[in-house]
Amino acid sequence: MTDPRMPGEDEVVDAELVDETVDESSDDAINTESANDGEEVAPAGDAGATAPAGEREPVYGDSGDRGDSGRGGEHPDTALAAQRLDDLQRLNAEYVNYKRRVDRDRAAVQERAVRDVLDSLLPVLDDIQLAREHGDLAEGPFVAIADKLESSLGKFGLTRFGAVGEPFDPMHHEALMHSAWDASNAELPTDATTTTVVQVLQPGYRTGDQVLRPARVAVADPE
Repeated sequence: MTDPRMPGEDEVVDAELVDETVDESSDDAINTESANDGEEVAPAGDAGATAPAGEREPVYGDSGDRGDSGRGGEHPDTALAAQRLDDLQRLNAEYVNYKRRVDRDRAAVQERAVRDVLDSLLPVLDDIQLAREHGDLAEGPFVAIADKLESSLGKFGLTRFGAVGEPFDPMHHEALMHSAWDASNAELPTDATTTTVVQVLQPGYRTGDQVLRPARVAVADPE
């Protein structure tokens, strides 16, 4: 029995025919094949098409971390080790410089201490020299004491200088007076051509190449 509500084969349905064809040139056209595959598809003609959902890059936090710690993908432990090594090298360089400076200062302090002690004993040496020149140390126990003192100070490089007939040197002599040339003095050189020491008023002392006290002398110019 035929349903009266259903049209027969010879009946024409009074309805509009819907054109299911979609204009592929339209910007709003959708790739139905891709949509059926579960992919996110951008509108046709869009240059920045979105990648498939299964292949999209993961989204990270606000800090921009993409799984690589440190610069250039460097592991944080590697960066920390490099920083510690740099600190160690800097500390080692500072220690080496400090040790060199301490060693240099120690030597300078020692030389200055020796120089100060020797300088304080110069008046004693002057008295010994005057006593020897006047014959007061010709004999007796004080002769051995004076010789031993001068010998002990000589171990620290102390030497006496200044003699008649030496060419005048302002770096080693202090001229206290200028006198006439005495040609009869046998201690004066006969071939002298420059200002010469003719009398030593007080000997000079030096330690090594350093002058503790210049020799105080009287000088004269050869005739």
